[in-house]
Amino acid sequence: MSQTVEEDLILERDGAVLMITLNRPHRRNALTFEMYEEIRQICSRAGKEGDLKDVKALIFIGGGDKAFAAGTDISRFKDFASPQDAIDYETRGEAVMEEIESCAVPTIAALNGFVTGGGAAIAGSCTIRIGAEDIKVGVPIARTLGNCLALSNLRRFIALLGEPRVSYMLVTAQLMDAAEAKSSGFISELLPDRDAVVARARALASDITTFAPLSIRASREGIKRLRNATPLPDDSDLIKLCYESADFKEGMTAFFEKRQPEWRGE
Repeated sequence: MSQTVEEDLILERDGAVLMITLNRPHRRNALTFEMYEEIRQICSRAGKEGDLKDVKALIFIGGGDKAFAAGTDISRFKDFASPQDAIDYETRGEAVMEEIESCAVPTIAALNGFVTGGGAAIAGSCTIRIGAEDIKVGVPIARTLGNCLALSNLRRFIALLGEPRVSYMLVTAQLMDAAEAKSSGFISELLPDRDAVVARARALASDITTFAPLSIRASREGIKRLRNATPLPDDSDLIKLCYESADFKEGMTAFFEKRQPEWRGE
């Protein structure tokens, strides 16, 4: 077994299985833009090239016991200077999720604690999701920042959960607990705690490495093609509507001032 620490990511190789730990427990593993890009590159190479050619399964876990990942690091939004910054952010984010889905090898999200925002999107892009009894899953942006989901992520969540449940989740800004995450199909297995989830993820990944890789790849690709058979409409106007608003600026300010935002619909 080998381990490589890439600051905010820890890569742990055990034979044909690569475990990726989101390693910012002091921030509930909130993702930086650099972490997203590193994840994209790992998934683009796994099972295909270089030192990751012989990898046959990936596992994503969160560092610490509080969260898998609580979305994107909000401090990164402070640098947005134009609507194009928001569109570019969503475009880059979708490139990451697409790379996870298109990875040459299956991906397993081993979830505990908060699984929100970008963390929920990463989990939703993985082939398999299993979770601990303390998970809280959702995208509470109507309560926190006042931004929106790109249509690509919206379609992904609807495919996983169904339109009524996604509508309820987004409009009420509520988080699904473990029982709802299991009953909705967001996770396939519910285990007692983080240690049990990680152990089960390792066992699943180990089994997967012994199965026919082309059969698995064809099944995953077929599912993705069916879901994406209808082209997505343009959503740049929706992204601009939210990210360019005074409400979005208020959401960021309130977050760092640790108070409730005062929404004005402007």
